Amino acid sequence: MKLLALDASTQALSVALFDSNAPADVREHFEVAPQAHARRLLPAAERLLAEAGWPLAALDGLAFGRGPGAFTGLRIAAGLIQGLAAGLDRPVVPISTLAALAAQAFAGDSADAVRVVQDARMGEVYVGDFSRGESGPSAVGDERVIEPARLDADPSAIARAGNGWPLLAAARGLSAGHYAVAAEAPHAADIARLAAVALAAGDGVPAFRALPVYVRDDVARKPARATHSQS
Repeated sequence: MKLLALDASTQALSVALFDSNAPADVREHFEVAPQAHARRLLPAAERLLAEAGWPLAALDGLAFGRGPGAFTGLRIAAGLIQGLAAGLDRPVVPISTLAALAAQAFAGDSADAVRVVQDARMGEVYVGDFSRGESGPSAVGDERVIEPARLDADPSAIARAGNGWPLLAAARGLSAGHYAVAAEAPHAADIARLAAVALAAGDGVPAFRALPVYVRDDVARKPARATHSQS
């Protein structure tokens, strides 16, 4: 099984190629490129495919970070994947960006649980809790968007991932580096690995269903008002 995965949900962008015949050798391009996703993502994918010697027709499926994350980046990644998948008639696996961060954290930490906190802008954070599963992170509850000061106190026996922990620290009057973080940005390599498991289980969707998941639906609402910290 050969997969192409994309992520553009943060200021970084990444592309990865996964081959089930060599699952440990995931090829990935990752770079921080604010506001450059539209012009850099597809060329990065083309270069990676050329380096691997894979024609597009060799792909068995495609995957992308479906969100939550930056709205423009999510739309760019979804649009590219939809176009490629429709042209190739291949299935798509949309992967949660929070789950991808959890997978990255689990790979580098022995904890059995991960809390992912991502900056959602407008004075809020995206939050997802995950337990360690046999085939990847298992979601514990729904992904949500919340003001940092309203987030319940996190357990101590967890790994932490995401770029939103400094916002949580600030809401509690702590230093920005108070929380140690195992992973800050989603990587297409993790998205590809999770997608390979899902695709093998028959969980791919047609191109027209490869849609972003914003979690926060009201993209035009005003920033959240400041509130007092909670312990």
